[in-house]
Amino acid sequence: MISSPNSTCRPRVDERMTIAPDQTLMFAEAAEAGAVVARQAMVQRDARAALIEALRRDPPRLVATLARGSSDNAATVARYLIETHLCLLTSSAAPSVASVYDAAPDYDDVLMLAISQSGRSPDLIAAAEMAKSHGARLVALVNDDDAPLAATADFFLPLAAGAERSVAATKSFVASVAALLYLIAEWSDDEALVATLADLPMQLDAAWALDWSAALEPLRTASNLYVVARGPAFGIAQEMALKIKETCGFHAEAFSAAEVRHGPMAIVQQGFHVLLLGQDDESRDSVADLAPDFAARGAIVLHAGIGDAPGLRLPSLDAHPAIQPLLLVQSFYRLANAVAVARGRDPDRPPFLAKVTETV
Repeated sequence: MISSPNSTCRPRVDERMTIAPDQTLMFAEAAEAGAVVARQAMVQRDARAALIEALRRDPPRLVATLARGSSDNAATVARYLIETHLCLLTSSAAPSVASVYDAAPDYDDVLMLAISQSGRSPDLIAAAEMAKSHGARLVALVNDDDAPLAATADFFLPLAAGAERSVAATKSFVASVAALLYLIAEWSDDEALVATLADLPMQLDAAWALDWSAALEPLRTASNLYVVARGPAFGIAQEMALKIKETCGFHAEAFSAAEVRHGPMAIVQQGFHVLLLGQDDESRDSVADLAPDFAARGAIVLHAGIGDAPGLRLPSLDAHPAIQPLLLVQSFYRLANAVAVARGRDPDRPPFLAKVTETV
């Protein structure tokens, strides 16, 4: 019998789309983040100490980061912290300069932080090798100890996140940011940050337990979302926007609070969704000041970490401002997983995506 056009064109329904939110791989893996960071602190200790000794003995003139996707979002967090804690100019290297254009700038006395979950993307490996051959000191933060990127590096800091089967990276992203926080805290001799990092695993567990479910209904039917932040939280905003696109299947974009007024505000109107993020530092007020402006345009405003403001306030933890954004993303992962399931999507297997993206 010949099938009708309607039956042949109907998309196959994935049975996992009916699974409960707490039964996805994304949920299980994100919930492990606290334990991952506790393990990582021990696994990396000797390698991190050797790296910091080398950096103090022979300081770099600047820092370059090399990453894509979620790892690049972690690099954005690191850029703000390196520039504010170590006063070292930090820039993101474009992998295609090496992999496509076969060129390299002068990397003499440059510290390159190459961040990758798999450590196997050809463009990252090509860029890392090119940078190293042109004078860079290469540090690899990778989740696979046997990855080519780890083998290429002068120093290797294992992320120690363990196997991550969901396409949506969660615990490996948290592990990437945590590794960078430990490195920056100890390198800069920031005693307050070093002390608070001792409690980071427990704080991540507490952040995971926070209830962000009030945002589920507003996001269940959303078609657009701005995630707005500033400082270290901007990289977290980028990660949240990426996860919404990956797992929930609607448009999301991250903006700095300083940039969103320069054009992007023009399309915000009745029913547009906005998520504002803050940490307890000098940038917080500039983010909070946007809430009434967005609300006046009819936007559905959600916010965390900025105190009392118009819109739906999501719970957050009091902590050192350098780690507050990481705690926010841990709470967000639980919400994003629930939103994806509520929208009938499988957060573990988004369409057209693979766990290892082998870009050239």
